[in-house]
Amino acid sequence: MTDPHPGVIAGFDCHLDTHTAALLDPLGKLIATRAFPTTSAGYEEAIAWISSRGPVIVAGVEGTGGYGAALTRCLSGAGVRVIDINQPHPHTRARRGKDDPIDAEAAARKVISGEATNAAKDTTGIVESIRQLSIVRSGAVKSRSAALCQLGDLVTTAPTGLREKLAVRTSLHGKASICARFRLDAGHGVEPLKAAKRALRSVARRIAVLDEEVAELDVELERLVKLAAPNSIGELGVGTIHAATLLVAAGENIDRLHNEAAFAHLCGVAPIKASSGRTNRHRLNYGGNRQANRALHLIVIVRLRYCPKTQAYMTRRLAEGLTKKEVIRCLKRYIVREIHRNLRADLATLEKRLDAQ
Repeated sequence: MTDPHPGVIAGFDCHLDTHTAALLDPLGKLIATRAFPTTSAGYEEAIAWISSRGPVIVAGVEGTGGYGAALTRCLSGAGVRVIDINQPHPHTRARRGKDDPIDAEAAARKVISGEATNAAKDTTGIVESIRQLSIVRSGAVKSRSAALCQLGDLVTTAPTGLREKLAVRTSLHGKASICARFRLDAGHGVEPLKAAKRALRSVARRIAVLDEEVAELDVELERLVKLAAPNSIGELGVGTIHAATLLVAAGENIDRLHNEAAFAHLCGVAPIKASSGRTNRHRLNYGGNRQANRALHLIVIVRLRYCPKTQAYMTRRLAEGLTKKEVIRCLKRYIVREIHRNLRADLATLEKRLDAQ
């Protein structure tokens, strides 16, 4: 039987050093597989190879946000529609084993079967910049928290005189400001007091550097988020960091999500069916983007503290027999609907704001 729709479907299994491609015809027949290096020349060679077998209908890429990020940008730049493949099918791995050509073929088959339909995120614009700065800020905040904990431990075990001197400040940041100004005695003594002062000053100065780094990143993130999502950060409880987290989860090409229910499922706040026989119920979703889920949870907590409408909703649903956890899940679902609407409106007019810069 002749194929009325000529073309090929590509699948890519991405790793650090090589990307393996597999080509299928529209009827699912394997045409060929081949590996390419993860270099600019390798990406161009891969695109030329898959295009030489016919028009590329679509390409499924594993790890579009990781090892396959650069390949995804090159494919999109060449006009190839890219579908994000989360993981290979477990049944394929159980039956045929695992290697790169098998995984590449499985990625292509997920696309051709319709199991994978989500387009890859656009990583060429302002949201990608926000993602990168958010990752670095998160690392700096974690390092600062670890340094503060270490400072507290050192203060607890420091010599009595030094500990009493630091007792004038109650917070760890206050103690760090004192430790950063310590003057070290001349010489190389072996007394614990000298070692304690040197250790405390070292940790305190590390905290000061991380404070400065976080502050600089906050300023830059605030500028980018206000430019990308001015309506979203105007809502109660949605600050710069929460808006950045939800922007990154949605992606700059938010239209890849079919509706707000898909965004809710992505954020892990959509109810999951757990029915069987005469039992008809739903359970909480413990999957999805956990950073986005955490941001929504903190927004709910803020609104429960400051929003009378949210407080009234909590009281009413508790009276109906729901647990507090279930009511918070309902509030997350409501908020994600609101945020999705605002993000779509913000990103739809993003180009005009960028042109006005």
